[in-house]
Amino acid sequence: MKNLFLLLTFACSFSVFAEEKPNIILIMADDLGYGDTGFTGNKIIKTPSLDTMAQEGAVMANFHAGGSVCSPTRGTFLTGRHHHRYGVFWANVGHLPKEEITLAEILKEQGYSTGHFGKWHLGTLSKDFSAKGDKRKPLENYSPPSWHGYDTSFVTESAIQLWDPALGKRAVNNPFWLDGVALEPNDASLQGGASKVVMDRALPFIENSVKNKQPFFTVIWFHAPHQDVVAGPEYLARYKEYGEAAHYYGVISEMDEQIGRLRDKLKYLGVDKNTLITFTSDNGPESANIRARNPGAEGRLAGSTDNLKGRKRSLYEGGVRVPTLALWPEKIAAGSVINIPASTLDYLPTINEIVGYKMPDDRPIDGTSILPILQGIEINEKRNKAIPFIAKDKLSLLDGNYKLVTNTNALANNLAELELYNLTLDRGETTNIAKNHPKRVNAMIEQLKQFILSAKASHNGDDYQVKFKSVDEWPIQKKISVE
Repeated sequence: MKNLFLLLTFACSFSVFAEEKPNIILIMADDLGYGDTGFTGNKIIKTPSLDTMAQEGAVMANFHAGGSVCSPTRGTFLTGRHHHRYGVFWANVGHLPKEEITLAEILKEQGYSTGHFGKWHLGTLSKDFSAKGDKRKPLENYSPPSWHGYDTSFVTESAIQLWDPALGKRAVNNPFWLDGVALEPNDASLQGGASKVVMDRALPFIENSVKNKQPFFTVIWFHAPHQDVVAGPEYLARYKEYGEAAHYYGVISEMDEQIGRLRDKLKYLGVDKNTLITFTSDNGPESANIRARNPGAEGRLAGSTDNLKGRKRSLYEGGVRVPTLALWPEKIAAGSVINIPASTLDYLPTINEIVGYKMPDDRPIDGTSILPILQGIEINEKRNKAIPFIAKDKLSLLDGNYKLVTNTNALANNLAELELYNLTLDRGETTNIAKNHPKRVNAMIEQLKQFILSAKASHNGDDYQVKFKSVDEWPIQKKISVE
């Protein structure tokens, strides 16, 4: 009877969600470690806005980026599909194809105004040049937000300097683009903190949507705290006793301050109660190897994984488990802590359920709706889909409490390079229990192989009758055959 009551309650609630068309704001930081916020336990970095959101909403303590570097995660974020399905194999590799169905396209069809602000990193923004030079093949990988359902955008192709972002070495061939037009570097609106520069463009978009009585979908992908890590004087002063690390701490606080500004604006406009906001990061903090190669940079790359193993580029938890929260007043219970595994792959199917959208074809969706979990209806249930990860020749699968970590060589030759961890008992991935669970390991290996087959077929064009490069050039195919 209790379960029936919950289902009826959910059904009624869902119909209200669909009728009201909630505003949706999806926020993501860049290279923010799991331990870099107050709500995940950091005692130095001040993030009062995020901490308040965590208290008023749900902390997703077992949430994962779709990849261990930025571009792959961003693809999963917008499509609900693994990045190997459409060729975004690594940072600055490939682009988001027009044929992918994105959240912006879905919500625009549902009557939303759609805007993207901050970093893009899913293709070049000019056909003639790229921040990464000719090797990025700007014409071949041209794929601006306007191709993917956005009414408006204010974006850079890739990372920038985090104070006065139109300056510095990262600004070369990497301007801010406003609806496809590059702004001049001396534009006064590009001065100061990078997070403020981005929020200055996002807020008018939201205001205009409210003025026009139109629900809005707003993606804000902050550049902080990715290199080049430069904090402004005010923020450095807050952390003056921490040396160079003050820059890292400062850019995070500047970002947090702008999130607080966003929330103030939503309240002023009277739409805060009907707005779903999520916050996450695209991967873990910058790696120790990068810090070692940059003398003096360690302090400015002082990201914390909260004792999780690995960092950016790694498929261990420190590389892919990210600080995440969801806030939706009166829909998500305040103070919730969700320990069920989830991923950026889940954004699209979750939002599809909220707005009642059905995909027009049967292309594989690798995420799953976590709306019942956010609502507390299935808080004790197991996730119904495993989460696959690929990072060059590394492979991983998260299935419930268990995580398999391996590589293409081991998978191809059945070598002993297999690691299995029970993350509930061993979040630090310190004890390999693969030898104790041979059946589970074999089952997870088979799951990975089946996923690789499916992703290979997608990249071959099977999902939307568009042929990509020869599957012989598909990275995993070079090393492993799973037929």
